[in-house]
Amino acid sequence: MSEANSGTGRQHEDGARAREALSGAATATGESTRAVRAGLPQPVKHEPTLPGPVFAAHFHLPGDPTGPYTYGRDENPTWTHLERAIGELEAPGTDGVETLAFASGMAAISSVLFSQLRAGDAVVLPSDGYQVLPLVRAQLEAYGIEVRTAPTGGDAQLDVLDGARLLWIETPSNPGLDVCDVRRLVGAAHARGALVAVDNTLATPLGQRPLELGADFSVASGTKQLTGHGDILLGYVTGRDAEVMAAVRRWRKIVGAIPGPMEAWLAHRSIATLGLRVERQNATALTVAEALRDWPEQLDVRYPGLPTDPSHKIASQQMRGYGCVVSFTLPSRARADRFLDALRLVDDATSFGGVRSTAERRGRWGGDAVPEGFIRLSVGAEDPGDLVADVLRALEASAG
Repeated sequence: MSEANSGTGRQHEDGARAREALSGAATATGESTRAVRAGLPQPVKHEPTLPGPVFAAHFHLPGDPTGPYTYGRDENPTWTHLERAIGELEAPGTDGVETLAFASGMAAISSVLFSQLRAGDAVVLPSDGYQVLPLVRAQLEAYGIEVRTAPTGGDAQLDVLDGARLLWIETPSNPGLDVCDVRRLVGAAHARGALVAVDNTLATPLGQRPLELGADFSVASGTKQLTGHGDILLGYVTGRDAEVMAAVRRWRKIVGAIPGPMEAWLAHRSIATLGLRVERQNATALTVAEALRDWPEQLDVRYPGLPTDPSHKIASQQMRGYGCVVSFTLPSRARADRFLDALRLVDDATSFGGVRSTAERRGRWGGDAVPEGFIRLSVGAEDPGDLVADVLRALEASAG
């Protein structure tokens, strides 16, 4: 082995040890402490705290193919560290929880739906969920799966749950920011023999832990606030049942929806600052929402952290933070476009959760049942005063 490769070899000499290494996050009680320490291997003298990315399509494998690392589509040491880190955030101190990393949030969503459903099954999806879900619906129906939909608010999915194999929850919903009672829905679904998956993208595991609320899967796009810099496509699935997670893992292997080692390493590195980013972004989001609420125009502001928001009561019962996304509605498409053009500190871009604030007129994509002037604003890590001033100035400038 070359000298350049020997360090990597030492870091991962025993793959089983890497998987079983105790993390400093195991005994952490604070969210930020846990995020900083999550997924790190046991310290080894002269080795980095977070081992670098392992680029490997195959691994040395003499004899029988046993052990954790055999081929690059199945497992990778860099994924192992990341998956352990996410699992420690989604279900701290819980045994038997498994996390699988994917190439994107949609890859993670698809893995749960298509690994758990068969022709003749029924699935309940939110009618106001992520914009790509209608495309997923078309594919599910093409495979002979019945798809039922209902809004997130008011726990309306309960009305179409009977006989379903899987209930898919997105709370808070994107982009409308409605919230449903996860415990209530999980209880009803399990009583009817259905599995429950919760899209936890907007809340992040620091804001909400679906498995603690009883869900079978917590699924998210790591592209958003989890990694927070707008430079990584990533998804993950966390679950507690070994049998159903084995089916998800098999689906990942079949379709090859795996993250690159560099993306996985960057994601793990970024998680260390999750607590700091969430604290700043969520606090500023509330400040922005309050400023929009107090604007002289009626903007129909939505943010679960506002005491007057329809989602506030149930969100406060199951969430520890309300997220970084604020939505509001301007009276027309033209006004919304002028507002976006007048912003200076906020980028006109899709996605959310990054350290740089973004906003968009969500109706430009189609597929979301929102007014033409509906704005989804993702609050970044800028100074709160600067951001509020920029938003209010753009509102005033666009009014003429």
